[in-house]
Amino acid sequence: MKLYDLTLSGNCYKARLFLSLIGQPVELVPVNLLQGEHKQPSFLAINPRGQVPVLEDGDTRVVDSQAILVYLARRYADEVWYPQDALTQARVVGWLSFAANEMHHGPATARVGRLFRRPIDEPLTASRALAALQLVEQQLTEHAWLAETAAPNIADLAVYPYAALAGEGGIDLGPYPAIRAWCSRIRELPDYISMPGLE
Repeated sequence: MKLYDLTLSGNCYKARLFLSLIGQPVELVPVNLLQGEHKQPSFLAINPRGQVPVLEDGDTRVVDSQAILVYLARRYADEVWYPQDALTQARVVGWLSFAANEMHHGPATARVGRLFRRPIDEPLTASRALAALQLVEQQLTEHAWLAETAAPNIADLAVYPYAALAGEGGIDLGPYPAIRAWCSRIRELPDYISMPGLE
């Protein structure tokens, strides 16, 4: 199994973290985005979207971090990571969409703007980030885990990186005690691994 990876990417980290939590060995294949390696024909043949992460499992190739979490959960993990009852699955998918939309356009974009000095609409991004984090805070005030389950699952792993890395985008997590407590619970999971910015 191979994971085409960028160390500083929160999306790649989701996949690395889940692979570690479920004890699944993987070969990491670094992709140099700063040098545009992800837009070269050799990589576009692997993922025409020109994005990381990409998971290769034998002849199977999965792109997009949320899709990778689903694939790994169904193929290699205990059902607790992606419960099969209809309501819980709906809740999990809702949070996967939230990770790809609200978290991406809010905290993740704020981090990209500041850490990688990319041009962004700072007021709009900050507003989106605060709105997203407030929704996460509200949910975690009422529930230990995002999908309202007794244990963490891929919903939590999808949202966690860019919430935990919010400080790198200039967003203070001080006003969000439920998010901070949830981050601590995730860090206490067996076989948890970190990434730069979380250490």
